[in-house]
Amino acid sequence: MATSASSKLSKAVKQQYMDLPQGDQVQAMYIWIDGTGEGLRCKTRTLDSEPKTIEDLPEWNFDGSSTYQSEGSNSDMYLIPQAMFRDPFRKDPNKLVLCEVLKYNHKPAETNLRQMCKKIMDMVLNQHPWFGMEQEYTLLGTDGHPFGWPSNGFPGPQGPYYCGVGADKAYGRDVVEAHYKACLYAGVKICGTNAEVMPAQWEFQIGPCEGIEMGDHLWIARFLLHRVCEDFGIVASFDPKPIPGNWNGAGCHTNFSTKEMREDGGLKCIEESIERLAKRHQYHIRAYDPKGGLDNARRLTGHHETSNINEFSAGVANRGASIRIPRSVGQEMKGYFEDRRPSANCDPYAVTEALVRTCLLNEEGEEPVKYK
Repeated sequence: MATSASSKLSKAVKQQYMDLPQGDQVQAMYIWIDGTGEGLRCKTRTLDSEPKTIEDLPEWNFDGSSTYQSEGSNSDMYLIPQAMFRDPFRKDPNKLVLCEVLKYNHKPAETNLRQMCKKIMDMVLNQHPWFGMEQEYTLLGTDGHPFGWPSNGFPGPQGPYYCGVGADKAYGRDVVEAHYKACLYAGVKICGTNAEVMPAQWEFQIGPCEGIEMGDHLWIARFLLHRVCEDFGIVASFDPKPIPGNWNGAGCHTNFSTKEMREDGGLKCIEESIERLAKRHQYHIRAYDPKGGLDNARRLTGHHETSNINEFSAGVANRGASIRIPRSVGQEMKGYFEDRRPSANCDPYAVTEALVRTCLLNEEGEEPVKYK
């Protein structure tokens, strides 16, 4: 099993230094999405006192030419703090700071999808849109081989691994447990976790979150997963189809509701939203992975609990549909629906924005409406 050299350094020696007092000063780790729209970057600065609100955090900058975000001749990019969390690695009073990225002219960078998402969410505040996202991922060695798989072959076929228990069924649970606690400490709204259908594949769920909070909390949860895996010397992949063939892919099923859907008789509102989604399938497919649908084409085949990427479908308790209405929602005539199309490497800002545009702002057509 290939693990990183860094993970073999003595953690006991490191802990001697981590236990040293730091006075009133605070380490703030600024985190941002790079030019790939998938990768995360971070760097740390010292603050003279513990920040209590976002307004207490200074703006910062970085070299965008080294993160696929600018040219070397004009490379300064700005980091604008947007959400603050407790740091589970350095512990209190140190902070994690999620930032938006602005270009030299103070316009959003190409992969800064948060700013537009926030604008759209602010338009529907009175409808209280709630989201819950189910983030699937695969644990890999540093050589790209799935964690725990035989070096020259494959494990037994799928069947015993989903929510499995035992050394021959659950691969890498230490990472999952460490990540869960890190999220709880940080203040991330993690609500559950489970082993998935393919061995070395896992899932955690974030939510319910209202509006822009969904994207903020999922991105920080992803950062924490990468950071925990770094300590263990392995890699977390959000590739939607990491292993070709008869193995499940990885998605990011998105559960969505509004105040009206959650109240008595809300099923009617849910069905109206699904009708609107049916007329805008290709727009959503383009928004649901960072490559405009190309990544999802490997996953949404109509097999392995997925729908076909070219067809829209909906059904009660149907895991082979684009949209699933949970059986309990059908019985209670209120609640939420699940969009099963987003890929594991989707940008949650893009996914939640698309749902609000189509379901709540009643947009139609293949392009998003431009609002003043």
